[in-house]
Amino acid sequence: MALQGGAQVFKHPESVLVVIHTPDLQVLLLERADAPGFWQSVTGSKNGPREPWRTTAAREVREETGLNARHPPAVLTDWRLQNVYPIYPEWRHRYAPHVVFNTERVFGLCVPQPLAVALSPAEHTAQCWLPWREAADRCRSASNAEAVLQLPRRCPPLGEGRS
Repeated sequence: MALQGGAQVFKHPESVLVVIHTPDLQVLLLERADAPGFWQSVTGSKNGPREPWRTTAAREVREETGLNARHPPAVLTDWRLQNVYPIYPEWRHRYAPHVVFNTERVFGLCVPQPLAVALSPAEHTAQCWLPWREAADRCRSASNAEAVLQLPRRCPPLGEGRS
């Protein structure tokens, strides 16, 4: 929840999860500033119901990492996968009182190699690139871990049907 012009403004309960990875399936994880030990991919809420999913994904990548998801050689892919899950109790205060579920749309962002990113200190304190299995193990969110585990099916490693 935020204040805007003196009025309460709640987060919209639709968000994106963007798994940033390399062609050899190294995955970028970020540690949340408000929850030490909580590692995740890029996440963030839509600004409202009319904001397109792809716009939200690109905006969140830029805000949280400084990377431009719309500029080659980065390739942003909508996996057309949505997860609906209960909002963690410690974060429900950010949403309107009746809201207890969030809908999350999953994207992949392939970058050529591990890149140093510019973290937003208010949101994240650390970053790491890990092989996909290790990254999945480190994700606190089950939907994030599952998305990382889908990488080999969504983006086969080089040498396995890709050149």
